[in-house]
Amino acid sequence: MLLEAGVAPSRAWEHLADSGDAAARRVTDAVARGEPVTRAVGALGSGADASWRALAAAWQVAAVVGAPLAPSLRAIASASDDARVAADEVEVALAEPAATARLMGWLPVVGLALGIALGFDTLGVLLTGPAGWACLAGGAVLTVAGRRWSARLVRKAGESGGIPGLHDDLLAIALSGGVSIDRARALVAEATGESPEADAPVLELSRRAGVPAVELLRATAALARHDARTAGRLRAAQLSARLLRPLGVCTLPAFLLLGVAPMLLSVLTTTAFTL
Repeated sequence: MLLEAGVAPSRAWEHLADSGDAAARRVTDAVARGEPVTRAVGALGSGADASWRALAAAWQVAAVVGAPLAPSLRAIASASDDARVAADEVEVALAEPAATARLMGWLPVVGLALGIALGFDTLGVLLTGPAGWACLAGGAVLTVAGRRWSARLVRKAGESGGIPGLHDDLLAIALSGGVSIDRARALVAEATGESPEADAPVLELSRRAGVPAVELLRATAALARHDARTAGRLRAAQLSARLLRPLGVCTLPAFLLLGVAPMLLSVLTTTAFTL
């Protein structure tokens, strides 16, 4: 908004820093030390947060080609917001199956506690004799394996993979500055570190159809974000079914080994001793 009002980029960061924005303060401090503003902005991104790095790449491309900075940054900010909203929707959708998976992971421990509560010598059976040791070792291994398997499935279902369509958005910014396609692709590849071949189908379609590549690239970027949101919802919907695998392969057998088998062995031991 400050850039659209005509404020110079450096002054815009200073105004934000004066208002108490911690990120803007880090940028202004880095610029005061002589760092380029794009590097300072990109350094704000950490871990899986690609928003600041995307903003820095857009700033770098727009500055080189002379494209309007404010609309370029607004487009990337909108793309980042879309990606963040999609990630939040997936996280909400994953909350219930993830909680169920964590709860079911305690089932073997519940079975062990249930045997003790019912008066069976469950611990005595598990800690004495080869059969008890085998049940204890097998149940412990299966319990840990089931919990790790479930956690991996939940983590994989929640992976976002950055900002979909970012490459196409950046290329649209570069082309809007009036440079050639080859120059634009080289600039985007330099700013993002991605292969310039990723946009080849869109550019070929633009050439064959005789339509401006900029609008095609923006439409392709929007479609990529839509597809990513749909794919995220689909992964969340499929997670409940996929969590049945560790439940059936690991958790339920561990429940039988730690909960049911010790009770049966306890009954058999008591019966044999009585006889």
